[in-house]
Amino acid sequence: MRTTPIPTADLVDEHAEALRVCDVQFTSYGAVSSFAGPVRTLSCPEDNALLHELLRTPGEGCVVVVDGGASLRVALLGDLMAERARDNGWAGVIVYGAVRDSAVLVGVEVGIQALGTNPRKSGKAGAGAVDVPVSFGGVTFTTGDILHADHDGVVLLPTV
Repeated sequence: MRTTPIPTADLVDEHAEALRVCDVQFTSYGAVSSFAGPVRTLSCPEDNALLHELLRTPGEGCVVVVDGGASLRVALLGDLMAERARDNGWAGVIVYGAVRDSAVLVGVEVGIQALGTNPRKSGKAGAGAVDVPVSFGGVTFTTGDILHADHDGVVLLPTV
C-alpha cells in the first residue's frame, strides 16, 4: 500500500519541532520527485550487494534509506537496480552516497535521491547490514519510520 506524499514544507508547518528533518542536501535523480513510505534501512559503504538483494524483494511502498557513508567514490545504485525497485513496488531509494546512470534514472518511475553521481561500480562482497538504525544529517532512520521526500528535503514523521 502506497503512502501519499505530503509536501515536506507543509509537514514542517504542521509538526514544527516534532518533525525530524534531515539536514543533508540531496539531489533528485528519479522520475518521481515526491515520494513517501515506511523506511527500510541499509548500511553498506561502497558495497551494494545487500541493496541488490533487498530490491529483489517486494517493496510494498517502502523507501530504502541507504547509508553509504557519504562516499562519492563509487555508485551504490544504477539504472538496472532502479528499474528493479520500480518493478518490485518500492516507493523510493535515498542514497547517502552516489548513484550512476543518471541520464537513465530520470526516466525511471521511482523516487531516487542521492548526494551525487559517479560512473564507478561498487564492491559486491555483501558487507553491511539491513534494518539497522542509520544516522546522517542529524537524523537517525529506523525501519518502520514514515519518510516523506521531495525537492525541499527528506523528513520523518513524529513517532507516536
